[in-house]
Amino acid sequence: MKSMCVAVFVAAAVFGGCAFSPGASGPSGTGGTGAKPPLGGFGGGVTQGPCQGLQCQQSTCKKGNCVQPVCGGGVVTRLTGKVYDPAGKVPLPNVDVFVPNAALADYTDGPACDTCAMSLTGAPVVKAKTDTMGNFTLGDATADVPVGSGIPLVIQVGRWRRQVTVDVPACADTAVVADMTHLPRNQSEGHLPRIALTTGGADALECLLRKIGISDSEFTPESGSGRVNFFAGEKGTNKFNTALGGASFTSVAPWWDDVNNLRKYDMILHSCEGTENPTNKSMAARTALQQYADAGGRVFASHWHNYWFEHGPAPWPTVAHFNHQDDLAIPFTATIDTSFDRGRDLATWLVNVGGSTTFGQLVIRGAQHTIDTIGSGRQWIYSTSPQSVQYLDATTPFQGAACGRVVLSDIHVSQGGSSSTEDDSDPSLAYPDGCRTMDLSPQEKALEFMLFDLSSCVEIIG
Repeated sequence: MKSMCVAVFVAAAVFGGCAFSPGASGPSGTGGTGAKPPLGGFGGGVTQGPCQGLQCQQSTCKKGNCVQPVCGGGVVTRLTGKVYDPAGKVPLPNVDVFVPNAALADYTDGPACDTCAMSLTGAPVVKAKTDTMGNFTLGDATADVPVGSGIPLVIQVGRWRRQVTVDVPACADTAVVADMTHLPRNQSEGHLPRIALTTGGADALECLLRKIGISDSEFTPESGSGRVNFFAGEKGTNKFNTALGGASFTSVAPWWDDVNNLRKYDMILHSCEGTENPTNKSMAARTALQQYADAGGRVFASHWHNYWFEHGPAPWPTVAHFNHQDDLAIPFTATIDTSFDRGRDLATWLVNVGGSTTFGQLVIRGAQHTIDTIGSGRQWIYSTSPQSVQYLDATTPFQGAACGRVVLSDIHVSQGGSSSTEDDSDPSLAYPDGCRTMDLSPQEKALEFMLFDLSSCVEIIG
């Protein structure tokens, strides 16, 4: 999944006189947050010369005023670890790991053309990627990790970002503990994307977000300060339980008729309402969603929210060939499309995290059938017998340079199951009373992969 633009950055505040400002500080890890002398007694008061900032703290530095010795014998300074979801349970693949030499850019809420062709912020001096087990090794013989105590370490995917600190001794491999490498659960741990989530009577995407580790404090109505704002859809929950204040949610209609309301959010997640429910999806609303996505917004539509595409303004109806059929068998074995890199990553990753026992296959409970084949979209999960597509995506605008992204899923989070490998969430109950299971089911793991992939940088689909 080469477009999952996840980043871990390491930066020193001040080492050997080379000043660096890493931006907002985060929670302390093994090394604290204050500026300290480099480990191992290196220094020298370097204030000018060809090396800049953290370049001066690399043992592989070849500039004239480097302050680190060459380790010798092929040894370099490295960091190793594994990046997890906010819950700290499921590792994430294809994570960019890098050391910046400048402050990271701040985020602005709302749609933006965050394409994978764009350079990583922070002028990286060294970078790497996690594999499909979530592992990373940062640093090699050509460029290794800057040395010092209290080194900030940031993990980032799309608009998720968390910063901690670690101590990095010279000429050694240092393992970063798992508690420091999960994505932020709340705003006290880092930055989360701002998400609008519409509830529905047939699916509970809110429970998926809770299972991946987002804190309950981040789920609020539109007027709240949480990063996940609820809006009440047809037959879905419309309030919190008393433990969370019992507040009611804004109704989806006419809220979603105005594109300016949508532009406040990085992502919009639509939980299946149980029917197409066209009465609350005016043409103004359908046009607004298209405008939002075309401007760089990210949209996740569950099952009957196919209505936005099938009956949306041109060219959205071309995304797929719609054919509403009876639900598929329970359980139903679908195929993962491995003809493209991210599809192969999904298939491999699902086996690694226990979401699948067979490469390229996913067992789905409660599979729907509203799509026969793709049109201008790209299939991820599908079947040839019967012919159906369970998950597809498309870059937006459909005609023009890639800017945003939309996905359409016939896979539900809520399956009506009762075992530890199924989900028995009830989206009609006040949040979070309806979230009845704590662990991700196999198909929820696939949806977690898709969620972080959706939130990451946009690649050109060709």
